[in-house]
Amino acid sequence: RYSLALQNPIVARLSLVQLISYFGTWFSQVAIFSMLASSGASKSLIAIVAATNLLPAVLLAPIIGIVVDKIAFKRLALILLGVEIATTVGFIFTASLENIYLLMGLIFLRSSASSMLFTAQMSMFPKILDAKTLKQTNEIHSIIWSFTYASGMAVGGFMTQYIGIKGAFATDAALYSIALSILLMLKLHIKHDPSAHNVLKMFTQGFSYLKERPLIMHIILLHASVGLTSFDVIVTLLAQYRYKELIAIPIAIGSMNAIRAVGLMVGPFVIASKMNIRSLFYILIAQGISLALWAFVQSNFYLSLLSLFVVGLFTTTIWSYTYLLLQQNTQKEYLGRVISYNDMIFMLSNITTSLFIGFASSSGISLDLITLSLGVGFVASAIYLLYINSRYPIKGDV
Repeated sequence: RYSLALQNPIVARLSLVQLISYFGTWFSQVAIFSMLASSGASKSLIAIVAATNLLPAVLLAPIIGIVVDKIAFKRLALILLGVEIATTVGFIFTASLENIYLLMGLIFLRSSASSMLFTAQMSMFPKILDAKTLKQTNEIHSIIWSFTYASGMAVGGFMTQYIGIKGAFATDAALYSIALSILLMLKLHIKHDPSAHNVLKMFTQGFSYLKERPLIMHIILLHASVGLTSFDVIVTLLAQYRYKELIAIPIAIGSMNAIRAVGLMVGPFVIASKMNIRSLFYILIAQGISLALWAFVQSNFYLSLLSLFVVGLFTTTIWSYTYLLLQQNTQKEYLGRVISYNDMIFMLSNITTSLFIGFASSSGISLDLITLSLGVGFVASAIYLLYINSRYPIKGDV
């Protein structure tokens, strides 16, 4: 199905880089949250650490967009992978609650580099790929993300249990180093003029462009609905408070995230070929219903695993298709800035969701009720899509 996109050597090599680096990211993610849960971190602290990982895309979005539009992709990507290696090595020396603020600082730096690399890649692809190949490339990215999320969380859970938290971080740093060596061999020739505009002009032009095109802002807000699935805090709290008598905390976290990610990976193969504006409405409704299903069975670990698979089936398709809508409705010279602003709103949605879960749970609201409210959010997003489609012609059927 994806042979057309993978025949492109740039897509193929960058997909391999994604595969390796994403696996390492999720591998160490388990180690971080396992350390917090095992050390008795409060619910609020777990939520804040989860938010720290997402914060750079919100705070640095205007800067990220300008940097991406001014610096050649390969040079920028090599620098950013180097930053990710250095910060991951730093995790080894800060893996305890005693160094929580230093650990959060390193998480912020690594996430900053990761956010910028993602924006650079997603703004580069529309410049070199036709619409059909771009759609497949977005889907490949979502499948890789889902596969590495599943395998990284699953393997990370068991490896953190048996080689320890520091061992997991060391493994992650080694994987980033392999990704860097593969990127070094990438041959990429894109006409790039870093002196076309000064920084201040690019900054103001980016915001003016969004202001003049309300459709793009609506697509950005619709894409942000996927942030409602940022429920790592729910998974961690379920492992810490409901399932720890049944199964070890790292294995519970890894298993739940892995099963969900299998659904994330399978979903595009089943659903993506049928995607258009009309079917997106029904997929958003289905995502809301799946979260409601999970809410009702969370007391049972095994039924929770099954329902998490169903939750995952729809998420990556919503993500990849709404991203395609953004790419196709944005002029190429503004892609870096628009995608950066999109990631800012998307990550703000993730942060808001994580903090909402943490503080709502600390206030005594049950996890199943919190999960149900996330499902209602997707139903509201489906209604919002009807509003957008009634007012603007959306380019998005490939």
